[in-house]
Amino acid sequence: MEEFLDHWLWREEYWLPPGVTWRDMVGTGDTRYPLPRDLLFSLSLSLIFIGVRYIFERWVALPLSRQLGVKDRIRINVPRNVRLEEYYKKRSRCPSEGEMLLLSKQSELSVKQIERWFRRRRNQDRPSNSRKFCEACWRFTFYSAAFLAGLMVLIDKPWFWDQSECWAGYPKQPLQMSLYWYYMIELAFYWSLLLRVSFDVKRKDFKEQIIHHVATIVLIGFSYCSNYVRVGTLVMLVHDASDYLLESAKMFNYAGWKRTCDTLFVIFSAVFLFTRLVVFPMKIIHTTLYLSMEVFEPFFGYYFFNVLLLVLQVLHIFWASLILRMVWKFVFEGKVDQDERSDVEETDFAEDDEEKKHWDARNRALDSKLVSLANNNCVLNNLTSQRNNTISTLPKAR
Repeated sequence: MEEFLDHWLWREEYWLPPGVTWRDMVGTGDTRYPLPRDLLFSLSLSLIFIGVRYIFERWVALPLSRQLGVKDRIRINVPRNVRLEEYYKKRSRCPSEGEMLLLSKQSELSVKQIERWFRRRRNQDRPSNSRKFCEACWRFTFYSAAFLAGLMVLIDKPWFWDQSECWAGYPKQPLQMSLYWYYMIELAFYWSLLLRVSFDVKRKDFKEQIIHHVATIVLIGFSYCSNYVRVGTLVMLVHDASDYLLESAKMFNYAGWKRTCDTLFVIFSAVFLFTRLVVFPMKIIHTTLYLSMEVFEPFFGYYFFNVLLLVLQVLHIFWASLILRMVWKFVFEGKVDQDERSDVEETDFAEDDEEKKHWDARNRALDSKLVSLANNNCVLNNLTSQRNNTISTLPKAR
């Protein structure tokens, strides 16, 4: 296994510029350089993140959701049906009309009853507002802490203000402990997101999320091994700058604080569009594509790293289109109907159509009875008035 890694995965021409070997990257004394084996620590740290997240969501986020007034919708439990449950889990959650007709013949239920059963069964699997709030609260806590920590670490670094400094002395740039921990914590967090993605709330852009998490993990890991640490810290800081605003807007949306949610969403949109569509391509991608070539000749790591950055940029454009669509709705309709970005939540189906028709029919019947009763009262009143008039005219008739 070690021989395979040395000859195929850790080949120097993949990770380092021409003329530089792994022996050159071994530190002496207090000087330390990034090494691939350091990434193993992030895997164990990700398991700690998962445990901390469980405790945080249960003992911090859930009580906070109750304090902010998050309410869960009451859903009707479906009656137990082995045949329909097996079909729901193994074949389809949304059967077609032909499939429902076949199930109707097999289960001795009407098509409307089967349609209602599947609709309620899907509703049972939908995440509650409390669960979505807890997930958003955890992400908000991490992103806000990571952004503040990254800002504190990088604010006094020369490459924060002048991106050409990212390549001064490359690749022999000593690794500071603050940058080491910044990298390990960020990488461990994205490992934890990827490990839990199948258990978290499903989004409409589930596939894009998987691509984003994998690209981010590979990008962080590769940039660390190739000692692209300086530019890598800028990439992480740019991404954390807007994510915590989105999560805070979602938290207030689940709590029903619409004005606060809309205000935070507008702020998030401005920060996201500026950092992801302006700063990221014009500062970071520009320095990795062009400024880096002034220091070393292009090698495999140069092309691979820039391809990953371009993949992220494509995802940024995809999410920006969703955000701009929501901004359009907000400007011209005065409200944000739903989150159409990566983190958009699936909404519950409307009330069962049959139940609505049933209640509408009952209301119409009740209205008709009231009308008929009112008409009857009018008839009684007319008969009474006619009787009184007859009695009053009797003496005159005599």
